[in-house]
Amino acid sequence: MNFTRSQVTRISLCTIALAALAACGGNDDTPSRGTLIAVPTTLTTLTAAQIDAATAASGLQALTGKALCDVKVVALNYATIGATGESTTGGSTVNASGVLLAPTGTCTAPAALVAYAKGTDVQKPRTLANPTDSETFLLVAVYAAQGYAVVATDYLGFAQSNYAYHPYLHADSEASSVIDSIRAARNAAPVVGATLSGKVMLTGYSQGGHSSMAAHRAAERDNAGEINVVAGAHLAGPYNLSGSFKVGGAIAGYQFFVPYLITSWQKVYGGLYSDVNAAFKAPYASYIETLLPSPTLNYTTLVTSGKLPGINGETPAQARDMMFQTAFIADVQTNNNNAVYLAARKNDLLGWSPKSKLLLCGGAGDPTVPPAVHQKVMKADFDSRGLTNVSSADVDAAIQFTYGPGHVAPTDPTSAAFATYYGNYHGGYEPPFCHAQAKALFDTVK
Repeated sequence: MNFTRSQVTRISLCTIALAALAACGGNDDTPSRGTLIAVPTTLTTLTAAQIDAATAASGLQALTGKALCDVKVVALNYATIGATGESTTGGSTVNASGVLLAPTGTCTAPAALVAYAKGTDVQKPRTLANPTDSETFLLVAVYAAQGYAVVATDYLGFAQSNYAYHPYLHADSEASSVIDSIRAARNAAPVVGATLSGKVMLTGYSQGGHSSMAAHRAAERDNAGEINVVAGAHLAGPYNLSGSFKVGGAIAGYQFFVPYLITSWQKVYGGLYSDVNAAFKAPYASYIETLLPSPTLNYTTLVTSGKLPGINGETPAQARDMMFQTAFIADVQTNNNNAVYLAARKNDLLGWSPKSKLLLCGGAGDPTVPPAVHQKVMKADFDSRGLTNVSSADVDAAIQFTYGPGHVAPTDPTSAAFATYYGNYHGGYEPPFCHAQAKALFDTVK
């Protein structure tokens, strides 16, 4: 068959730009996972000078060093699968959005790809395809400005995703969202003038640490011929979810994370409770199943609006007791056949053996994802199988030196200094130090 020049041009552009979407060939089949739903859009290019000015002003440059590259910020929208493996929802392809951060300017060598998974998000419209987002800029400064390409998913149920909810801390769909973002980045790279080396590193923070480890496990198990994972750095993640439910205390941020988790797993598995009123107290029972992620509220306004406890300074344990039925929580903690506990077991990340290098990082003072419950248990699990490619870092000393009043952690739990220090520990202080540890590992294998 012969084609005119215009036909050849049209076919080539369509194939490159949309990575063989059904629209190119007139095929109505569901696009394959990682296929681009739309042409990737370059939102801006951050210059090295702009990045340096921002990192110098924030103090971050002491960890990142000066930028070596300009960075293109590219919006992605790609095909993926849902929590039960479905490829369509409501007649449309299941999709997720995200961002590709591509080094450019003087950085011309093929770049290793860092696949990043974000921390717990309660804002449904939020996307990482936003150069002013603090989490996105941290990725720019630590990795992309230093010559790595970065792809970061917004997950199912956020931003442009058409999925009806976010399957929070559901390991399989976290893994598929991250793995398909890698495919999307590979499809987008030639469109935006980026060149990838083929090496892939995985990292994530908080929920993202759980997500990135789930993706690391799945990629080595199921996609080794396609994805060359050379390292993973999993940061402050809740790897031991079932163990966390046996701990009597309540973590900082309990009123956000635990209801989010239980209502998500109820949607994925069913049967965690027979009726929402059996698990939650009024008034929360009337709206908790559709509260998170929120189209309008953030962490602060969820509390100030009264949708979640905290406006009167309730402790995590008080917030738990305000929200949950006492019998429900007691059964989760004590009954090994409890449906919540069994769902947690399905999403634990214990019991696998990475083939590539793996780093665990956290801070011993983290009140939200305590390393004693997660990081140390995960490391002991790896050690029980004699693995020598796994390392663990504790950045607490650096956090205390940098942020602790008088360079030590405050010890009076009633003091304002205590509240400020521990209120900012997990979400603000810890991430840059762990990302610096992650990059140091990646630099050894890039």
